[in-house]
Amino acid sequence: MSGPVFRGGPVTVRPPATTANIGPGYDALGAALTWYDEVELAVADTGLTVELDGEGAADLPRDEGHLLVRAARAAFDRLGGQPPGLRLRCVNTIPQARGLGSSSAAVVGGIVAARALVEGGDELLDDEAALALAAEIEGHPDNVAPCLLGGVTIAWADDVTGRARAARMEPAAGVHPVICVPALRGYTAASRGLLPADVPHAEAAANAGRAALLVRALTAAPELLLPATRDWLHQNYRRPSMPQSLDLVDALRAEGIPAVVSGAGPTVLAFSAMPGTEGVEAIATKVAGSDTFAVTALDVSTAGAAVIQR
Repeated sequence: MSGPVFRGGPVTVRPPATTANIGPGYDALGAALTWYDEVELAVADTGLTVELDGEGAADLPRDEGHLLVRAARAAFDRLGGQPPGLRLRCVNTIPQARGLGSSSAAVVGGIVAARALVEGGDELLDDEAALALAAEIEGHPDNVAPCLLGGVTIAWADDVTGRARAARMEPAAGVHPVICVPALRGYTAASRGLLPADVPHAEAAANAGRAALLVRALTAAPELLLPATRDWLHQNYRRPSMPQSLDLVDALRAEGIPAVVSGAGPTVLAFSAMPGTEGVEAIATKVAGSDTFAVTALDVSTAGAAVIQR
Protein backbone atom coordinates (compact mmCIF):
# COMPACT_ATOMS: atom_id res chain seq x y z
CA MET A 1 0.00 0.00 0.00
CA SER A 2 1.44 3.38 -1.01
CA GLY A 3 1.73 6.21 1.47
CA PRO A 4 0.17 9.66 1.27
CA VAL A 5 1.01 12.23 -1.38
CA PHE A 6 2.44 15.31 0.30
CA ARG A 7 2.14 18.89 -0.83
CA GLY A 8 5.40 20.77 -0.61
CA GLY A 9 3.73 23.61 1.22
CA PRO A 10 4.07 25.60 3.25
CA VAL A 11 0.54 25.71 4.61
CA THR A 12 -0.52 28.36 7.12
CA VAL A 13 -3.22 27.75 9.72
CA ARG A 14 -4.77 30.18 12.19
CA PRO A 15 -6.19 28.33 15.23
CA PRO A 16 -8.31 30.54 17.50
CA ALA A 17 -8.19 30.96 21.25
CA THR A 18 -11.11 29.36 23.04
CA THR A 19 -13.02 29.64 26.26
CA ALA A 20 -14.54 26.55 27.85
CA ASN A 21 -16.95 25.68 30.66
CA ILE A 22 -18.51 29.18 30.51
CA GLY A 23 -19.85 28.74 34.03
CA PRO A 24 -22.22 25.75 34.34
CA GLY A 25 -21.17 24.15 31.04
CA TYR A 26 -18.32 22.27 32.73
CA ASP A 27 -16.32 20.08 30.32
CA ALA A 28 -19.02 20.54 27.66
CA LEU A 29 -19.57 24.11 26.44
CA GLY A 30 -16.99 26.16 24.58
CA ALA A 31 -16.61 29.08 22.20
CA ALA A 32 -13.95 30.20 19.76
CA LEU A 33 -12.57 33.72 20.22
CA THR A 34 -11.13 36.21 17.74
CA TRP A 35 -7.57 35.83 18.98
CA TYR A 36 -5.27 33.61 16.92
CA ASP A 37 -1.96 31.83 16.78
CA GLU A 38 -0.37 31.29 13.37
CA VAL A 39 1.14 27.98 12.32
CA GLU A 40 3.24 27.46 9.19
CA LEU A 41 4.11 23.86 8.33
CA ALA A 42 5.97 22.49 5.32
CA VAL A 43 7.40 19.17 4.19
CA ALA A 44 11.21 19.11 4.20
CA ASP A 45 13.72 16.69 2.73
CA THR A 46 14.78 15.42 6.15
CA GLY A 47 14.74 16.14 9.88
CA LEU A 48 12.71 18.63 11.89
CA THR A 49 13.12 22.39 12.21
CA VAL A 50 11.03 24.34 14.73
CA GLU A 51 10.96 28.15 14.90
CA LEU A 52 8.98 29.85 17.67
CA ASP A 53 7.99 33.50 18.10
CA GLY A 54 5.79 35.19 20.66
CA GLU A 55 4.13 33.62 23.69
CA GLY A 56 6.11 30.74 25.18
CA ALA A 57 8.99 31.07 22.71
CA ALA A 58 11.56 31.00 25.50
CA ASP A 59 10.08 27.93 27.20
CA LEU A 60 8.54 25.61 24.62
CA PRO A 61 10.59 22.75 23.11
CA ARG A 62 12.00 22.97 19.62
CA ASP A 63 11.98 19.26 18.91
CA GLU A 64 9.60 16.30 18.69
CA GLY A 65 8.36 17.15 22.20
CA HIS A 66 6.54 20.26 20.99
CA LEU A 67 2.80 19.66 21.35
CA LEU A 68 2.06 20.88 17.84
CA VAL A 69 4.66 18.52 16.36
CA ARG A 70 3.21 15.62 18.34
CA ALA A 71 -0.28 16.45 17.06
CA ALA A 72 0.92 16.73 13.46
CA ARG A 73 2.75 13.41 13.75
CA ALA A 74 -0.40 11.74 15.09
CA ALA A 75 -2.40 13.20 12.21
CA PHE A 76 0.13 12.00 9.62
CA ASP A 77 -0.16 8.49 11.08
CA ARG A 78 -3.93 8.63 10.55
CA LEU A 79 -3.38 10.03 7.06
CA GLY A 80 -1.19 7.10 6.01
CA GLY A 81 2.42 7.92 6.88
CA GLN A 82 5.05 10.45 7.88
CA PRO A 83 6.75 12.94 5.54
CA PRO A 84 10.55 12.71 5.14
CA GLY A 85 11.03 15.90 7.16
CA LEU A 86 9.12 18.86 8.58
CA ARG A 87 9.67 22.58 8.90
CA LEU A 88 7.49 24.35 11.48
CA ARG A 89 7.14 28.00 12.38
CA CYS A 90 4.77 29.18 15.11
CA VAL A 91 3.80 32.76 15.92
CA ASN A 92 1.99 32.52 19.25
CA THR A 93 -0.20 35.33 20.54
CA ILE A 94 -2.66 33.35 22.70
CA PRO A 95 -1.54 33.63 26.35
CA GLN A 96 -0.11 30.38 27.66
CA ALA A 97 -1.64 28.59 30.67
CA ARG A 98 -4.34 31.22 31.19
CA GLY A 99 -7.54 29.30 30.40
CA LEU A 100 -7.74 30.44 26.78
CA GLY A 101 -7.01 27.15 25.02
CA SER A 102 -3.37 27.66 24.02
CA SER A 103 -2.71 23.91 24.13
CA SER A 104 -5.86 23.20 22.13
CA ALA A 105 -4.69 25.72 19.52
CA ALA A 106 -1.42 23.82 19.25
CA VAL A 107 -3.14 20.45 18.96
CA VAL A 108 -5.77 21.56 16.45
CA GLY A 109 -3.26 23.69 14.54
CA GLY A 110 -0.96 20.69 14.13
CA ILE A 111 -3.74 18.37 12.98
CA VAL A 112 -5.25 20.84 10.51
CA ALA A 113 -1.84 21.78 9.09
CA ALA A 114 -0.86 18.13 8.64
CA ARG A 115 -4.17 17.39 6.95
CA ALA A 116 -3.66 20.32 4.57
CA LEU A 117 -0.23 18.96 3.57
CA VAL A 118 -1.70 15.67 2.32
CA GLU A 119 -3.52 15.38 -1.00
CA GLY A 120 -7.12 14.47 -0.19
CA GLY A 121 -6.46 15.05 3.51
CA ASP A 122 -9.92 16.50 4.15
CA GLU A 123 -11.49 13.21 3.05
CA LEU A 124 -8.95 10.97 4.76
CA LEU A 125 -9.32 12.83 8.08
CA ASP A 126 -12.62 14.69 8.15
CA ASP A 127 -13.66 17.05 10.94
CA GLU A 128 -15.31 14.27 12.96
CA ALA A 129 -12.13 12.19 12.90
CA ALA A 130 -9.95 15.27 13.49
CA LEU A 131 -12.02 16.18 16.55
CA ALA A 132 -11.69 12.67 17.96
CA LEU A 133 -7.93 12.72 17.46
CA ALA A 134 -7.57 16.20 18.98
CA ALA A 135 -9.54 15.13 22.05
CA GLU A 136 -7.38 12.01 22.45
CA ILE A 137 -4.27 14.19 22.53
CA GLU A 138 -5.71 17.04 24.62
CA GLY A 139 -7.57 14.79 27.05
CA HIS A 140 -11.03 16.40 26.79
CA PRO A 141 -13.01 17.93 23.93
CA ASP A 142 -14.50 21.18 25.27
CA ASN A 143 -11.64 23.40 24.03
CA VAL A 144 -10.61 21.51 20.89
CA ALA A 145 -14.18 21.46 19.54
CA PRO A 146 -14.60 25.24 19.18
CA CYS A 147 -10.98 25.59 18.07
CA LEU A 148 -11.64 23.20 15.19
CA LEU A 149 -15.22 24.13 14.33
CA GLY A 150 -15.58 27.77 15.43
CA GLY A 151 -18.68 29.32 16.97
CA VAL A 152 -20.23 27.91 20.13
CA THR A 153 -19.96 24.16 20.67
CA ILE A 154 -21.33 21.44 22.91
CA ALA A 155 -18.93 18.51 23.24
CA TRP A 156 -19.45 15.03 24.65
CA ALA A 157 -18.11 11.49 24.46
CA ASP A 158 -20.07 8.92 22.44
CA ASP A 159 -21.73 6.38 24.74
CA VAL A 160 -20.62 3.41 22.63
CA THR A 161 -17.22 4.34 21.20
CA GLY A 162 -16.08 6.90 23.75
CA ARG A 163 -15.00 9.14 20.85
CA ALA A 164 -15.41 12.89 21.17
CA ARG A 165 -18.41 14.40 19.41
CA ALA A 166 -19.51 18.01 19.09
CA ALA A 167 -22.45 20.10 17.95
CA ARG A 168 -21.73 23.56 16.59
CA MET A 169 -24.03 26.57 16.99
CA GLU A 170 -23.96 30.17 15.79
CA PRO A 171 -23.59 32.78 18.53
CA ALA A 172 -26.28 35.40 19.00
CA ALA A 173 -25.42 38.85 17.65
CA GLY A 174 -25.53 40.37 21.14
CA VAL A 175 -22.86 38.11 22.65
CA HIS A 176 -19.84 40.35 23.33
CA PRO A 177 -17.00 38.52 25.14
CA VAL A 178 -14.51 40.49 27.21
CA ILE A 179 -11.48 38.70 28.61
CA CYS A 180 -9.52 39.75 31.68
CA VAL A 181 -6.10 38.08 31.51
CA PRO A 182 -3.94 38.11 34.65
CA ALA A 183 -0.16 37.99 34.65
CA LEU A 184 -0.34 34.88 36.80
CA ARG A 185 -0.37 31.53 35.02
CA GLY A 186 -2.67 28.63 35.90
CA TYR A 187 -2.49 24.93 35.09
CA THR A 188 -5.47 22.69 34.38
CA ALA A 189 -4.15 19.66 36.27
CA ALA A 190 -3.59 21.63 39.47
CA SER A 191 -6.97 23.32 39.15
CA ARG A 192 -8.80 20.04 38.59
CA GLY A 193 -7.12 18.63 41.67
CA LEU A 194 -9.21 20.97 43.83
CA LEU A 195 -12.53 19.56 42.61
CA PRO A 196 -14.44 17.14 44.86
CA ALA A 197 -15.33 13.64 43.75
CA ASP A 198 -19.03 14.25 44.50
CA VAL A 199 -21.38 17.23 44.69
CA PRO A 200 -24.83 17.50 46.31
CA HIS A 201 -27.68 16.35 44.10
CA ALA A 202 -29.50 19.68 44.40
CA GLU A 203 -26.44 21.56 43.15
CA ALA A 204 -26.00 19.16 40.23
CA ALA A 205 -29.65 19.60 39.27
CA ALA A 206 -29.41 23.39 39.49
CA ASN A 207 -26.25 23.36 37.40
CA ALA A 208 -27.90 21.22 34.70
CA GLY A 209 -30.76 23.68 34.44
CA ARG A 210 -28.45 26.66 34.07
CA ALA A 211 -26.31 24.86 31.48
CA ALA A 212 -29.43 24.31 29.39
CA LEU A 213 -30.33 27.97 29.80
CA LEU A 214 -26.80 28.95 28.78
CA VAL A 215 -27.22 27.32 25.37
CA ARG A 216 -30.28 29.51 24.82
CA ALA A 217 -28.50 32.62 26.09
CA LEU A 218 -25.42 32.19 23.90
CA THR A 219 -27.33 31.44 20.73
CA ALA A 220 -30.56 33.42 20.93
CA ALA A 221 -31.10 35.40 24.14
CA PRO A 222 -28.00 37.20 25.49
CA GLU A 223 -30.17 39.03 28.01
CA LEU A 224 -30.29 35.73 29.92
CA LEU A 225 -26.49 35.44 30.27
CA LEU A 226 -26.35 36.57 33.91
CA PRO A 227 -28.58 33.82 35.32
CA ALA A 228 -27.37 31.37 32.65
CA THR A 229 -23.72 31.63 33.74
CA ARG A 230 -24.36 30.74 37.41
CA ASP A 231 -22.22 27.71 38.32
CA TRP A 232 -22.24 25.25 41.20
CA LEU A 233 -19.81 22.57 39.96
CA HIS A 234 -16.31 23.96 39.78
CA GLN A 235 -15.56 27.66 40.20
CA ASN A 236 -15.82 28.11 43.97
CA TYR A 237 -13.89 24.88 44.56
CA ARG A 238 -11.05 26.39 42.52
CA ARG A 239 -11.03 29.68 44.45
CA PRO A 240 -7.89 28.85 46.50
CA SER A 241 -5.82 28.61 43.30
CA MET A 242 -7.04 31.94 41.84
CA PRO A 243 -8.63 34.14 44.53
CA GLN A 244 -8.27 37.41 42.60
CA SER A 245 -9.98 35.92 39.56
CA LEU A 246 -12.95 34.73 41.60
CA ASP A 247 -13.12 38.05 43.44
CA LEU A 248 -13.38 39.74 40.03
CA VAL A 249 -16.08 37.30 38.92
CA ASP A 250 -18.06 38.09 42.09
CA ALA A 251 -17.63 41.86 41.66
CA LEU A 252 -18.71 41.81 38.04
CA ARG A 253 -21.75 39.67 38.75
CA ALA A 254 -22.73 41.95 41.64
CA GLU A 255 -22.87 44.77 39.09
CA GLY A 256 -25.08 42.73 36.76
CA ILE A 257 -22.29 41.77 34.34
CA PRO A 258 -22.23 38.04 33.43
CA ALA A 259 -18.77 36.73 34.36
CA VAL A 260 -17.12 33.34 34.78
CA VAL A 261 -13.70 31.77 34.94
CA SER A 262 -12.48 30.97 31.43
CA GLY A 263 -11.62 27.28 31.18
CA ALA A 264 -9.50 26.27 34.16
CA GLY A 265 -8.51 29.92 34.72
CA PRO A 266 -7.16 32.20 35.83
CA THR A 267 -8.53 34.38 33.00
CA VAL A 268 -11.98 35.84 33.66
CA LEU A 269 -14.53 35.89 30.84
CA ALA A 270 -17.24 38.54 31.00
CA PHE A 271 -20.03 39.45 28.62
CA SER A 272 -20.64 43.10 27.86
CA ALA A 273 -24.04 44.44 26.85
CA MET A 274 -22.30 46.39 24.08
CA PRO A 275 -18.96 45.95 22.25
CA GLY A 276 -16.06 47.34 24.30
CA THR A 277 -14.41 47.01 27.69
CA GLU A 278 -15.54 50.10 29.57
CA GLY A 279 -17.72 48.64 32.34
CA VAL A 280 -15.61 45.51 32.81
CA GLU A 281 -12.31 47.41 32.87
CA ALA A 282 -13.54 49.83 35.52
CA ILE A 283 -14.52 47.02 37.86
CA ALA A 284 -11.34 45.02 37.19
CA THR A 285 -9.26 48.07 38.10
CA LYS A 286 -11.27 48.71 41.25
CA VAL A 287 -11.11 45.09 42.45
CA ALA A 288 -7.54 44.12 41.65
CA GLY A 289 -5.63 47.11 40.38
CA SER A 290 -4.95 48.23 36.84
CA ASP A 291 -1.80 46.12 36.51
CA THR A 292 -3.41 42.81 37.49
CA PHE A 293 -5.72 42.12 34.55
CA ALA A 294 -5.28 43.03 30.89
CA VAL A 295 -8.82 43.61 29.63
CA THR A 296 -9.61 43.00 25.95
CA ALA A 297 -12.88 42.99 24.02
CA LEU A 298 -13.19 40.17 21.49
CA ASP A 299 -15.88 38.50 19.39
CA VAL A 300 -16.89 34.88 19.03
CA SER A 301 -14.95 33.56 16.05
CA THR A 302 -17.39 31.88 13.70
CA ALA A 303 -14.50 30.14 11.93
CA GLY A 304 -12.39 27.46 13.55
CA ALA A 305 -8.78 26.69 12.68
CA ALA A 306 -8.64 27.92 9.10
CA VAL A 307 -6.09 27.19 6.40
CA ILE A 308 -5.25 30.66 5.12
CA GLN A 309 -2.51 29.61 2.71
CA ARG A 310 -1.61 26.40 0.92
